Amino acid sequence: MQVTLMQGLLIGLFAIISGIDFWWEGFYIFRPMIVCTITGLILGNITLGIVAAGLTELAFAGLTPVGGTQPPNPIMAGIMTVVLAYTTGKSPATAIGLALPFSILMQYIILFYYSAFSVLTKKLDTYAEKGGTKRFTNLALLPTWIVGLTYGIIAFLCVYGAQGPMKSLVNAMPVWLSHGFEIAGSILPAVGFGLLLKSMLKARYVPYLLIGFTAACFIKFGNLMPVAIIGVALALIEYNRSKKDAENEKKLKTAMENSNGGDDEDGI
Repeated sequence: MQVTLMQGLLIGLFAIISGIDFWWEGFYIFRPMIVCTITGLILGNITLGIVAAGLTELAFAGLTPVGGTQPPNPIMAGIMTVVLAYTTGKSPATAIGLALPFSILMQYIILFYYSAFSVLTKKLDTYAEKGGTKRFTNLALLPTWIVGLTYGIIAFLCVYGAQGPMKSLVNAMPVWLSHGFEIAGSILPAVGFGLLLKSMLKARYVPYLLIGFTAACFIKFGNLMPVAIIGVALALIEYNRSKKDAENEKKLKTAMENSNGGDDEDGI
């Protein structure tokens, strides 16, 4: 399959929008779950986009920016996973491994921007001291537009401009190497989910994890909808329990404050 010029332009436009969203961390449309689905929709294969979305989202589940650090870029990983699977006919699991170099490339570009844009802070301070609101706003928004355009250009060049060489390279790979990428791509979702559990898992949530694992792996369903409903039900149970615990804690704290206040008044 080939990516047309119009499809390449649409993916580049979407990369600009999601890149700006990633820079601002506003609506979280930059997550692979959304990026892969939209890319698959643009390419006319929504099923491929959804399958790739699930795998890539799990792979990047525990990778989030902290301070000035940047993990491999989720936008380029999502776009290129779908594009590579679409153009080469490989499975999404194999395409994840093949998409990592593009993800790492954008990671280093964003890290470079973090350092390069630091030179603007002195000028921003000057505009702020002089009350130059318009100049301050324009300069503050300049990095956003640069980052957005960079996403669009890189995405277009990788998706449309380089699709021929990429397809030739992938097709020229020996079977053992292609199989290795497939194995690595299949392991990445488990690694990403493990990183997420490392930071989020608590002892009180282990029963939910065991129930979900059992339902997903050992109970035969026609689709994953029953597992999703079970997850929503468990989430609602935990939410209501946490809400009730917070209310009880608040009432106890208020009662203790009133009790302490009454003792002081009696003493006076």
